[in-house]
Amino acid sequence: MKYLLNFVVIAWISVQAGPAAADIILVPDAIFDGTSSKLITNRAVLVSDGRIIQIANLDKLDQSKAQVILLPGQTLMPGLIDLHSHVLLHPYDETNWNDQVLKESWAERALRAGNHLKATLEAGYTTLRDLGSEGAGYVDVGVKQALQKGVIPGPRLIVAGKAIVATGSYGPKGFAEHVNVPLGAEPADASNLVTVTRDQIGHGADFIKVYADYRWGPNGEAMPTFSVSEIQTIVETARSSGRYTVAHASSPEAMRRAILGGVETIEHGTAGTPEIFQLMKDKGVAWCPTLAAGEAIAEYQGWRKGEGADPKRIIDQKSSFTAALKAGVTMCAGSDVGVFDHGDNAWELELMVEYGMKPGDVLKSATSINAGLLHMADQIGQVKIGMLAELIAVAGNPIEDISVLRKPTLVMQGDIIFNRN
Repeated sequence: MKYLLNFVVIAWISVQAGPAAADIILVPDAIFDGTSSKLITNRAVLVSDGRIIQIANLDKLDQSKAQVILLPGQTLMPGLIDLHSHVLLHPYDETNWNDQVLKESWAERALRAGNHLKATLEAGYTTLRDLGSEGAGYVDVGVKQALQKGVIPGPRLIVAGKAIVATGSYGPKGFAEHVNVPLGAEPADASNLVTVTRDQIGHGADFIKVYADYRWGPNGEAMPTFSVSEIQTIVETARSSGRYTVAHASSPEAMRRAILGGVETIEHGTAGTPEIFQLMKDKGVAWCPTLAAGEAIAEYQGWRKGEGADPKRIIDQKSSFTAALKAGVTMCAGSDVGVFDHGDNAWELELMVEYGMKPGDVLKSATSINAGLLHMADQIGQVKIGMLAELIAVAGNPIEDISVLRKPTLVMQGDIIFNRN
């Protein structure tokens, strides 16, 4: 398990002055704006009422009523976005998934989520897309509402609710036929897919997650669950409410069905082939490779990176990543955090670079590209006039050294600043 260190010294500073927020001027050495692979220099950023209202030379900004924050040696950039998280889970080497679903109360899981969200915000992530409550009903919706009310600190949370699985496919499994156990997602089939999708939307799901495959093959291997037409039914039902659908899929056939069914992102895709990634490119479907979760699980199973041969899981995800890059697939930055430590989300970005992606492109994935996939490109993901002031600062140049993202020196959410002073 990896641990994020040195955040115990973070102080929370409100820069509100009376009923209205004070203007804030941030003066970094450089700016990564979310879209360019080149840093911008000799610019300061003026924030007012939680939005970026001006980007210019410092001497062009009105400093008379502003709090000026100098950031020497630091790069200012958009807050990071993780497109695949599980705030209601914690690392499997602490407690396995079955025991979390079956033995931890929803109250405990919600309280843990509060800690997870605080650690995530301190790590520079200002938005999370959460991919299912994993047996905790709509607790994720409740946690999101608590964040919105300011009850707990944390990033913006965009939630899937229960998620949809095919009957008989999901766990926990292995119990006698007379024992009923809670499942990690909601079963559905062709006859009730519309009802289940609408019900999840009615309970507060921001998008729909469908499991296009799962480990229910004759030998426990991943096999497809829903047909193309069944996935289309889910997608069309969600779309009519203004929501989109994403798919868990690791096998080529499940990925193919999900792509043709109209989902917007594929999650995992470990066994994806060049042909499948070309289809994704052609159909405009993006990919969340969740590399960190793959490496974490391999470590839990005894793998030691750099010692001996890589296990099949790692070989497969490296091959898939190479094929996706070659095909030009849109890359999400989505880590599956919860499988490993919350706050260690940047591990995913480091692995994307290690597996062959350019650091500047990885930074775009974690900011503006992810924002676009959330249908929020006009609000977050860029340092741009009119955008929400969800910003972080890091020491040094993240394009030259992606690892500097592990220790943000400042995190800003509107009129609230978290820093290391």
